[in-house]
Amino acid sequence: MTHIGILGAGRVGMNLADKLSAAGHRVTLGVRDPQGTAALPPRTNFADQATTARTADVVINATPGDSALDRLGALRAELSGKILIDVSNATHDDADGLPGDLCYPGSSLAEKLQAQLPDTHVVKTLNTMLFTVMTAPEILATPPTAYLSGDDQNAKEITAALLGDLGWQPAWIEDLGGITTARATEAMILVVPHLLRRHGFKPFAVSLAR
Repeated sequence: MTHIGILGAGRVGMNLADKLSAAGHRVTLGVRDPQGTAALPPRTNFADQATTARTADVVINATPGDSALDRLGALRAELSGKILIDVSNATHDDADGLPGDLCYPGSSLAEKLQAQLPDTHVVKTLNTMLFTVMTAPEILATPPTAYLSGDDQNAKEITAALLGDLGWQPAWIEDLGGITTARATEAMILVVPHLLRRHGFKPFAVSLAR
């Protein structure tokens, strides 16, 4: 059992919290108002985000990517020595409220986080799919791919084990290498608004075909 802290209690954060709790992990959701938790998943603890980051073994960033750098940068001390799994995409929303241009062209949010949090092991993953696929990859007709980017191999191995608890088979996990490879997977978000306009919010993943 791992104590996992999830920053963000939107659809992504709650979905991950529910599945990881069911897998036997101790999960704490970092929320703005720990008192207003009636609609949040069962089997889950709640705390403010600083407490969540400080007390967890592994922290998942499920906050909006366009503001995550400032938010997590303020938690540098709390995140020191921790694994930070970043599942977000940093984009400017377009006129329809869908993902638009990248906030960090030529770089990535994951790289910016690693530079701002030098004592934290940042791993990028799960940002190339609809949130429902993160915790139920088997729902797709074609085996999906979860990409891993990060400079610390042990952190990536721990992340891959957690992906296994979410239902990801080892053959579906692709280690791309260091944290700079996250700019490739973060750029994949550029295809997503076109898919959503054409097909709606149907489960999908941007995956390798072999």
